[in-house]
Amino acid sequence: MALRTEVSAKERKDIRTLIRFVGLYCRENHDGAKAPFTFRLLDLKAIAKEEVSVCPDCTRLLTYGLTMRLKCPHDPKSMCKKCETQCYHGEYKAKIREVMKFSGMYMIKHGRLRMLYHYLG
Repeated sequence: MALRTEVSAKERKDIRTLIRFVGLYCRENHDGAKAPFTFRLLDLKAIAKEEVSVCPDCTRLLTYGLTMRLKCPHDPKSMCKKCETQCYHGEYKAKIREVMKFSGMYMIKHGRLRMLYHYLG
């Protein structure tokens, strides 16, 4: 896959959400060395408003998640957990569920306005 210059508004929103959720999960659960996340298929600076630093495990998960999102054949795209075509396989499926559950609950407990925009917007 080559560097994509065009992404839809829905893809931008999904990519921002995925980066935010994985970054939050990593920040709260993983100690140790972290590096700024980069993704060779997209210019993340134009999509994500902030840079996120994640550990190597979360870097792999986030890279896999972004790749699967960009490959998604469905338009309009539903939530992954309700989709008939399961893109996430093996350990990635369980891990992304854990990340989404943790980050969603964290945002609810800490009163994040972004969480409201995510669910209502």
